[in-house]
Amino acid sequence: MINIDALSELPSVPFTLRIPLAGRALGDKIFPHMAVNDGFAAPTLAALGDDGRRWVEDLYSVYGVLSRTQYVRRQALNFIAEHPNAHVINIGCGLSQYYQWLDNGHIHMIDVDLPVVIAMRQRLLPPINERQTMLAVDLTDSDWWEQLQLSIQDNEPLLVIMEGVSMYLQAAQMEHILHTVNVFAPSGSKLVLDSFNYMAIGNACWHTSLRRTGADIVWGLRYSTDLTKQNPRLKIMEQADVMLGYSALNDISCNSVKIFTGLPFYAMYTLGID
Repeated sequence: MINIDALSELPSVPFTLRIPLAGRALGDKIFPHMAVNDGFAAPTLAALGDDGRRWVEDLYSVYGVLSRTQYVRRQALNFIAEHPNAHVINIGCGLSQYYQWLDNGHIHMIDVDLPVVIAMRQRLLPPINERQTMLAVDLTDSDWWEQLQLSIQDNEPLLVIMEGVSMYLQAAQMEHILHTVNVFAPSGSKLVLDSFNYMAIGNACWHTSLRRTGADIVWGLRYSTDLTKQNPRLKIMEQADVMLGYSALNDISCNSVKIFTGLPFYAMYTLGID
């Protein structure tokens, strides 16, 4: 077991990994119709010495975690059905274990995060088999893509997952990541990511779970074209409001935000790469 007090020394952004971990570990009983049946989340949370109760008090976040997990998993499974030998890159993987749902006996998956998080994964979530690997990479490095050391045969399309990452990056950093994917990702690849609306910037104090970590929201979309501008190979293929379905009142709020700003407050996006 890793001492929970030691985890409090984590920088604020890596510390946020416990929110989705608790949501996947405990959320199925709270929202059975949204269950993701994560076989690794509960044991991993227990190994951290965290019962998760303080995180799942925030039911709104729990629902959001389950909703976006379902979205990412669905997009990944659809991609793998088309490209059964694909490489899947989970950037900012935290302590998620998507490989449990995606392994078809052929795909290769790279779980990527900061060195401090990868060190935790090595102890808590070692690779399931030889086709799953872990890599410590800082997305703020200018050569982060080269650090992935991808060996793609026949220019095979990639699936890049970037869940729970964009909101903690500066605008220039996010622009660099999108530009890098635009330049290097093979044709037919996809990027699946989540993003807040710009109205969320600087407002983590209103987020019950996030404010406990010390992290803040520093980037969000003003226009959907922020994901594709100056990156002509990137095309928005799908957008999904993460929080729709939480409650009737919440749905009214979600739709009002979209009407007022033109974007969901918090959404998943799938980008195709031409």
